[in-house]
Amino acid sequence: MSAPGFNEEESPLYRLATRPVRGGAPFLSAEEAEAGERLRADFTRGNLMPGITQRWDGTPRARGPSGGARDLSDNALDARRRVDAAIAAVGPELSGVLLDVCCFLKGLETVERERQWPVRSAKLLLKAGLGVLARHYGLGRSTRREGHIRRWAAPDARPSPNGRPEG
Repeated sequence: MSAPGFNEEESPLYRLATRPVRGGAPFLSAEEAEAGERLRADFTRGNLMPGITQRWDGTPRARGPSGGARDLSDNALDARRRVDAAIAAVGPELSGVLLDVCCFLKGLETVERERQWPVRSAKLLLKAGLGVLARHYGLGRSTRREGHIRRWAAPDARPSPNGRPEG
């Protein structure tokens, strides 16, 4: 379930996605858990975690300008864009709980205590946010509806040089 390079035991999503609740199914679907881990991976790749120690690369003795977006790789900038797009797709109502749980690895009880929410409310808001996030990423059943038109041409049609299907 976990993204490569992550310890799944440290993820708050791991328990919700693997341990069965009433009825035998886990609380989070595989698509919801994957969406949360994908957000976490992009957050990590984008170097968005705030620093907690002193940075030695920006000392006065260092030559040339340092800091800011110039020091980031293209991969990190792309990851930041993906995080921004995901947060925008989820909206301000649910993005906070997603960032706290998926990216900052806070437990649900901690989120509820910090935000002064009722007990078990973070769990429900997390599930709702992960559902929207999974839809944003194109995961799950909602993106693969039966009978949905995927193309306008006949199934046996082949493209022609003029861009119109033959057949």
